[in-house]
Amino acid sequence: MNSGKLPFEREREILIRKEEETNPDLGSSPDERSIEELLKACIINIDKSAGPTSARITDFVKEIIGTKKCGHSGTLDPGVTGVFPVGVGSGTKALHSLLIAGKEYLTLMRLHEEISERKLKKVLKRFTTKLYQTPPIKSNVKRVLRVREVYYTKLIESEGKDALFTVGCEAGTYIRRLCYDIGEVTGSGAHMQQLRRTRVANFDETTLVTLQQLKDAFVFWKEGDESELRKTLLPIESALSHLPKVVISDFAIPSVTTGAQLAVPGILSVESGISPGELVAVLSQKGEGVLYGSALVSSEDMISMKKGLAVKTERVLMNPSTYSTK
Repeated sequence: MNSGKLPFEREREILIRKEEETNPDLGSSPDERSIEELLKACIINIDKSAGPTSARITDFVKEIIGTKKCGHSGTLDPGVTGVFPVGVGSGTKALHSLLIAGKEYLTLMRLHEEISERKLKKVLKRFTTKLYQTPPIKSNVKRVLRVREVYYTKLIESEGKDALFTVGCEAGTYIRRLCYDIGEVTGSGAHMQQLRRTRVANFDETTLVTLQQLKDAFVFWKEGDESELRKTLLPIESALSHLPKVVISDFAIPSVTTGAQLAVPGILSVESGISPGELVAVLSQKGEGVLYGSALVSSEDMISMKKGLAVKTERVLMNPSTYSTK
């Protein structure tokens, strides 16, 4: 695969099982939430700077907005910059879906000897595959052999011994190790100079905010201007946007948010191409995140089956009282 796309970026059709009206008095569209509601469950796409640890960045966010609960979507080494989604409040419940999502990095590699651009492109293409990797000594995780897939690579620029390229890869791919291995194959030797993460699933550099910008936006909100903070606090559903969608009836929501597994009669529509075992987002008709879980059957079966379970819940996101009529 060398299309410049991560695996979730595929065309999907909407398959209709049945149509049903939603109750306007229950729930609300994510776009209609107040700042106070967003602060209870949101994602902030932090532009991580070089130096602080991932844990320290998360602590900074806690301090700025005055919350007790924050989490991040996967550790970045202190020297790595870029896309760093932080979950706030109940937004932390959606972070697991990002841990397994594809990532993209902009990498500056230093070759120990100059090689031609043509040769470098050929070598990069060879690494667009599944790789056996052991994390480098400088990594913060246990050094065990693992398999990770590189979906695409693209050489942006090369000058002398320096090469700038992008890598789209599976979560847990070690770019420092990749640079070392590229150097071994070219015969020149190589090491990673700088690394910036440019994508985590659908989070990219277009929604990045620095810690200072977050702090300023929070101060402006306190003074009566919510415009900047509203752009900064992304609904919890933003962490599900890369997952195939299953839309369910209002009547099914109370049961699936209180422990029941989603059965096919509660489904209104699904996106095509869902396979058993695939992680899916279950949404209300208003686009609210109800839960995410593992598909038990295919998209086609969700539409054609008359009964049976469709999704095994991994994490409930919605408060059970949201669609309760009691």
